[in-house]
Amino acid sequence: MSTSPLVLSDAVRQALADGRPVVALESTIISHGFPRPRNLEVARRFEQVLVEAGVTPATIAVVDGVPRVGLDEAGLTRIAEDPAVVKVSSRDLGAAMVQGVTGATTVAATALLACRAGIRVFSTGGLGGVHRGAAESFDESADLAALSRLPITVVSAGVKSILDIRATLERLETLGVTVLGYRTSRYPAFYVTDSGVDIDWRVESAEDVAAVMAAQDALGLEHAVLVANPLPPDRQLDPELHDRVLADALAAAQRSGVTGKAVTPFLLDHFQRHTQGASLEVNIDIAVSNIALGGGIATAWARRGVLAR
Repeated sequence: MSTSPLVLSDAVRQALADGRPVVALESTIISHGFPRPRNLEVARRFEQVLVEAGVTPATIAVVDGVPRVGLDEAGLTRIAEDPAVVKVSSRDLGAAMVQGVTGATTVAATALLACRAGIRVFSTGGLGGVHRGAAESFDESADLAALSRLPITVVSAGVKSILDIRATLERLETLGVTVLGYRTSRYPAFYVTDSGVDIDWRVESAEDVAAVMAAQDALGLEHAVLVANPLPPDRQLDPELHDRVLADALAAAQRSGVTGKAVTPFLLDHFQRHTQGASLEVNIDIAVSNIALGGGIATAWARRGVLAR
């Protein structure tokens, strides 16, 4: 009898048992990434993108202390609408379980729980990373450490542009995380297509990503594959508007003394208000694009499993 504390939805459990494609989705993007009530609408849309592609969505969260891989409608609604939902990173999982907390999982926590469930592909919007001024504050997201020790493929539009992108890529290199540019040789900067930083490895298809995953498995490597998936230039946030609002947002955070976990939601809220909602629409486009690509990678990965039988 299994002693795992994870509860998998029937759909996720059956898809994994059948070798069908599954993509993990984080829940912090629902609870803290989008305003209510829009967040529930987009959460449903994210799952539907996968369903329409023949892929099983596995939105992950902690509900009343139980780590759940795959949420039903009630669970998804609670994560979206309950103001008491907290952010849960990988370090928080044990305490959240013991105290019966309902929490939305960050990239680090989602990646960990997805791996424990046997899911190999995870789509998100943007990663956490090294914060600006980290040389003094030591403020670095747990996402990076998690990716260094979990064999999962994560699709994102780069790290959030509010962070120190060059420093984040240096840390990813040090931690041994494989970074692939999807049809690009330049690392994206979340809201904008091009951060100005080169990527060593470029892939052209979901099948290419699955091949890299298989090669790393053959070597017994235990770190993540990070797929950087930029928005097309015609769908990015206007770069001049982005740079101006980012400078204002960073200054506002410093004046307000915002630190730690509060920084990202503060800055994202500033972006939404000072771009008249344009950043919100770009954020949704980013997530949908990454989820669609994640579905393609999961399908290519499942196909490899079928062919190997």
